[in-house]
Amino acid sequence: MAAVRLDKVRKVYPNGHVALKEASFDIADGELLVLVGPSGCGKTTLLRMIAGLESISGGTMTIGDRVVNDVPPKDRDIAMVFQNYALYPHMTVRENLGFGLRLRGSPKEEIDRRVADASSMLGLDERLEHRPAALSGGQRQRVALGRALVRDPAVFLLDEPLSNLDAKLRLSTRVEIARIHRRLGATMVYVTHDQIEAMTLGQRIVVLNGGVIQQLDTPMNLYNKPANLFVAGFLGSPAMNLFHGTLRRADGLRLEMKEGSFALGADSPLLAAHLDKPVIVGVRPEDLLTVADHPGIAERLHAHVDVVEPVGNEVFLNMRHGDDELVARVPPHTAIQPGNDVALGFQAERLHFFDPESTARIDV
Repeated sequence: MAAVRLDKVRKVYPNGHVALKEASFDIADGELLVLVGPSGCGKTTLLRMIAGLESISGGTMTIGDRVVNDVPPKDRDIAMVFQNYALYPHMTVRENLGFGLRLRGSPKEEIDRRVADASSMLGLDERLEHRPAALSGGQRQRVALGRALVRDPAVFLLDEPLSNLDAKLRLSTRVEIARIHRRLGATMVYVTHDQIEAMTLGQRIVVLNGGVIQQLDTPMNLYNKPANLFVAGFLGSPAMNLFHGTLRRADGLRLEMKEGSFALGADSPLLAAHLDKPVIVGVRPEDLLTVADHPGIAERLHAHVDVVEPVGNEVFLNMRHGDDELVARVPPHTAIQPGNDVALGFQAERLHFFDPESTARIDV
């Protein structure tokens, strides 16, 4: 396995489109790093640059101790798993798994050993003589993973490998990838637009938007301390609730909005520079608490319930507060119904503050 280093790596296409403005970060040897962001953010382009399938317009990329800017893909010691499986339909599972090794002239004994190891790890032993047409979507993706595993590369690159699977298969295959990583201690770079995949798989996550790295951190640090409004809105489902207003000091801090105001909690010296200025206050759906379900919580504001969405282990309340649309995540036994007016509260330490001009986080 090997570490990967990007130093001011850029990608500009001939038509002037900047796909990646500048990326500088290290991927540790044995780390599973996830690249996440909306469509067109540059994550797949960045993965393809690591693979050597896209040229680098500027900066330096290193795999292990070697600068690979001009090294062709076949010489980078990487293995890539694609979204569409890319299996050979006329070959059996066994032949698909061993094809790359045969191309490299590996001895038959070594090919058989590596194929057997990968097949056993992925639960494909009973499918080795089947062709891809006889396999389920999940089995085909496991074959694609196995073909990368038998290579024993320095770096595994996975480009949205689960996007063609149904929800149940996505879950089971995601768990399988996590197990493989833990077992092998492999360096993996994983691309997805699915925040659940990113949060559950990544040891660290790179959040991209418009070709710019918005934040790089551990999953829970990203969730609990988003660096800006984009990260705050992108990670979390349902998304963070946002209140736009002016910060005032009156018996502590208050947020003054077009329609009324509400208390934010005790005064904070770190917010002193933002008094009497516009701010955006964010609160996660699980931190927006109903007084009915949490009698001890201080009442802060009222909202009107439009839609109640029960999803089994929890319920989503879709509400309106003036012009703001809010979502609260509440226990499944709640008695709140559409059309109810509800009192809401929150713990002040769970609030997030953002500068509306720069969209950057304001630490408190």
